[in-house]
Amino acid sequence: MGITLVKISTVYFAIGIAIGYYMSSAHDYALTPVHVHINVLGWSALTLAGILYHLFPDLAKSLSGKIHFWLHNIGLPIMMLGLFLVVLFENDVWLPLVATGATITSLGIFFFVFNVLKNLKAA
Repeated sequence: MGITLVKISTVYFAIGIAIGYYMSSAHDYALTPVHVHINVLGWSALTLAGILYHLFPDLAKSLSGKIHFWLHNIGLPIMMLGLFLVVLFENDVWLPLVATGATITSLGIFFFVFNVLKNLKAA
């Protein structure tokens, strides 16, 4: 699971960089919230979680680790799509999609925190 998360995180990194490159080239920074969230929750957070899951396999084997994996990877794209649509169309009708994705992602992160606090042990 750890290596898979790192691979997924590199896709988010590429998307985040592409958005940043677009904004810089176009001098239009409206997508900054999408850019930041993709880089922090997609690239940084998933890379660090993946490294922890790889270094400490018991974390990856736990139910809370599996729940984190799925909730984070389902919620984040939903949240990012919703935020992109809010910015693109300047319409708050997409905010429930943002809230749904954010809730799912947050729950996943809470499972990650629980997993680390409960299952991370010194060798």
